[in-house]
Amino acid sequence: MSGQNISRIVYPAIGILLIVLAWQAYIVAFRVPVVVMPPPTKVMSALAADWRLLLVESWTTFVECVYGFALAVIVGILIAVMVTASRGLSLMFYPILIATQSIPKVAIAPLVLVWFGTGIESKIAIAFIVAFFPMVVDTATGLRATPEDLLDLARSLKCTRWQIFWKIQVPSALPFIFSGAKVAVTLAVIGAVIGEFVGSDSGLGNLVLSANAQVNLPLVWAALVFLSILGMMLYAATVVAERILTPWVESASQ
Repeated sequence: MSGQNISRIVYPAIGILLIVLAWQAYIVAFRVPVVVMPPPTKVMSALAADWRLLLVESWTTFVECVYGFALAVIVGILIAVMVTASRGLSLMFYPILIATQSIPKVAIAPLVLVWFGTGIESKIAIAFIVAFFPMVVDTATGLRATPEDLLDLARSLKCTRWQIFWKIQVPSALPFIFSGAKVAVTLAVIGAVIGEFVGSDSGLGNLVLSANAQVNLPLVWAALVFLSILGMMLYAATVVAERILTPWVESASQ
């Protein structure tokens, strides 16, 4: 393992350790009650005692996030291709996309619950709604950022529109697509939790609500730890996919 890869592990670990130490010091110094903010030791105890429950609830949230994110990627890329291919469609729909993005997702979550019910479908729908906008914006930006010289060269070689799109525009846009995907995948976690808050009988969001109602703050924070881990895992998977599909970007940065 190279020194650069080691530093990517060591520095975040040091940062987490410093935060935990500061957290513990604050609790001790100001004698903060457990019902306000539990110390890290209590959170660790909750993690050790309820890890099976946390894993089961994490799986529900994980499935919601993955399906919502996958739907956001597919629909977001399709919309981006359409708005970049047609100026008329861009002028027609881009302002609408921006307007809908400005609506708080918490406000429309009850409507989604009415439309799709309390099952997993409503959580996937909210995760999709939250996550798809970065995919549209970054993919459209990438498609429009294709070097004009390459496009002129392809046209001079009598390439078809499909060949230009698939062989030139898509590879040029891939770094932008993955940039949007890394934002979208973390937003999908937020969307899934919003859906679980509004109406659900499973998932980490539901666990946070039920534990908070029982004034079990250590379990609440343990669920938040699992949510953070889930978000980091999904983000890391997206980064791995980016390195596999865009190896030239990694090579250029070295």
